[in-house]
Formats: sequence, C-alpha cells, structure tokens
Amino acid sequence: MFTHTDLAQLQAQSLKMQGFIRQQTYSPESEKTLRRFSSWEVAELIFKANQSTLRGRLAADPSLPQGIVEEDGRQRWYTLDEINELRRRIKVNRKSLMPYRPANKRAIRAAIANFKGGAGKSTTALHFAHAAALDGYRVLCVDFDPQATLSHSMGLSDVAEEYTVWGIMARDLGHETDRMNSALRGAESGTALPHRKLPAAITDMGLNDLRASDFIKPTNWPTIDIVPSCANAAFVEFASAQYRHINPEWSFFAAVSRFLDQIAPDTYDLILFDCPPAIGYQSMNAVFAADVLYIPSGPGYWEYDSTTSFIGQLSEALEDLSRFNGLVPAGTMTLPKSFLDLRFLLTRFEPGNELHRAMQGAFQKVFGDRVCEHPIEMTRAVEQSGRFLSSIYEIDYRDMTRETWRRARASFDRAYEEFKTNLGTAWDQLEDEA
Repeated sequence: MFTHTDLAQLQAQSLKMQGFIRQQTYSPESEKTLRRFSSWEVAELIFKANQSTLRGRLAADPSLPQGIVEEDGRQRWYTLDEINELRRRIKVNRKSLMPYRPANKRAIRAAIANFKGGAGKSTTALHFAHAAALDGYRVLCVDFDPQATLSHSMGLSDVAEEYTVWGIMARDLGHETDRMNSALRGAESGTALPHRKLPAAITDMGLNDLRASDFIKPTNWPTIDIVPSCANAAFVEFASAQYRHINPEWSFFAAVSRFLDQIAPDTYDLILFDCPPAIGYQSMNAVFAADVLYIPSGPGYWEYDSTTSFIGQLSEALEDLSRFNGLVPAGTMTLPKSFLDLRFLLTRFEPGNELHRAMQGAFQKVFGDRVCEHPIEMTRAVEQSGRFLSSIYEIDYRDMTRETWRRARASFDRAYEEFKTNLGTAWDQLEDEA
C-alpha cells in the first residue's frame, strides 16, 4: 500500500538526486553558466563569414572585443556579450550583421504545442531560443509546462509558484475583476453584470501589486529571459476552474496576452512559449497569446495520431471560447482566434529510417506545405545534450568529435533558419505599434 506519505518520501529522495546532477552539470556555485564561443564558431557558424575576414577586422580595430586566447594560441574565445558587440560594430561584405526586425512592431510570439509527451516541445523551444540568441535576438521564454523542463534547462530550479503563469493568471483575475466592477459603478443606468467580490485567499496574496517585470527572470544567456515554471504550477488547472466560478465573465484565456501587452514592445524580439502536453488553462493562454503555432511531432504513427487529436480538440476549444467575443476588452485580441502561421515540425527524425520517411510523406500528404521542410534529426549529440540539460549550442564541441557535434548543430540550424524565415513573414503582418 502506498499513500501520499510514501510519494512525498520518494520525491525527497529524487530531489537529492537532482541536486547531485546539478552539481555535476552546473558551476561549483550550482549555477548554470554559459560557455565562450571560439573564433571559428563566431566566424563560420554565427556570422557566416570567413575566419580570415574576422581576424582582419579585429587586427584593424584594436577597440573591438578581442576575446581570450587559449594557451596554445590557436583560437580566441568570446562571450555572447562580446559577440553581440562585434555584431553591432562590424559589417561583412558591407552588410550589417544585425538580425532582421521590422520597424514599429512588437516582439513576435510563437507557441510550441502538442498533446504528446516526448514530442520534443521543450527541446525545440530550448534550441530555438538559443539559436535566436546567437543570431542577435533578444528572447523571452514563457514556460507553461509544470514539468518545468525548459526552466531547469535554463538554470532555474528554485521557483515559487506565485511567479509562474499561475501567478500571472491570478493577478489578471484581480485586475480584470476590478476593471469590471469599476465599469459597473461608472454606468449611468442599470448593470448587465453583477458585482464580483474575490475571496481573501486571492486578494491577500499581494499579486495585484506586482509589476510585469517581477515575473521575468534572467537566465545564464544574457539576451534570454524567462517566465519560469515549477511543479507546484500544476495547481493552475484547479485554481483557474475556481477562479472562473468566482467570476464567470473573466476571459481567463487572455491573461498572458494582457501580461505581455504590458511589456514595452521593443524590450524583446522573440517570445517563445513551451506548452504542457494537454489542452487546459495554461495551454489555452499560450495559443491565444501566440502569433504563430508550431506543432512538433515524432515520426511514428502514434505521434501522428496524437497530433491529429490535438488539432481537433484545439479547434473545438478555440471555437467554444469564441463565445467571449464582445466581452474581451478592446485591444486585447480579436475573436475568433487566428494565427499568422501554422507549422508541423518533425522531431527525432532518422533520415535512414524507412518508417520515418514514410511518416514524413504521410504528414506532407495531409498537411501539405504546413509541414516544415527541415525536420530535427536524432543524433547521439542530441541525446547527450538532453542528458546534461543543455542544447547543442551550449555543448563545447571539444567534448565530442567535432563532426558529431557539427552534424547535430547543422540539423537544428536548418530547422531554426526555416523557423526564422517563417517568423519574419508573419512578423511583417503584425500591426504597427501606435
């Protein structure tokens, strides 16, 4: 017989193991640190320029970041901050190295979502965030998944649930309820909605006084921030049902969108959502706040079956929530919800696997050009990066054979470049900021 006491004891044992793993993976201070990048990586993989070109620029202008030199003097190694300074100050073939960002637009938002656990949602979000940061973008990640894989991979392990999406939603409930009650008091005659009163259990949490920036935490990447998650954030599914009962007119699905609207439009370039493997209050907030929806899937039949179920149930959920049309404040979003782009991305793909190629053909036959041209391939380096809570971009290529590392990176690079191209097209369609 096993009770909650046994489960708590098992969790305590597991937490000790987590601490041991972090000691092996992170710095001696139990903090995840970002490695430096070699001049070879900076030139050929990040700036996509010849190494001699970069060396020439550095020699011609000693005020440029010079990095540090290894003992054998063969390579210079740069921090991401130094790479970004080089990006701002030099040109290659008279072209700027700054990434594309349309003028007068807010950050583009992309949700990575599917039912299936193990479909590669967190892996995709982590690698796209890191690739975008190396590309010169400022990134905000929002971890909607109580498993908190993305948060842990970003080096955050001690997170209070009030500072997760759950806290954002509870704060939004307070703000929206106050707004509705104020609108009723300001009406000249009669009211269509009753006055709503929130219980002390909600009002006494002090969330109403928090700023949007209070929920955003830095990571070990200087140009990536995150709204983290934690196991206790699973409570949001139960709490949100209670909140909707307290205020049925609360447009719960727009809470995160309203939160992001409070951030200055030029603070970030890309906002990435890592969604839980379910359709619930958190995932609905993610898809409603997103401009672009990316659906990763493994290359097997059951993954295809799960993806089919996911888009069907998502369609029904979005249709059902369209009844809030007219109740959502102007400027929050328009209903019914629409996406600027929708893509299916195959993950853990093995080009030499006949079944995988057949399932890729099935995806393409059904979903057409919505299927990404470049799947994410399964390689030994990808498996190793997962074991160490890191992306392939964080792993030093000297820790394995360079060819193994480069093959894995090339797969993610191709997937990211296609992702970036799709985002750029969608970005151009966003309305200009006032």
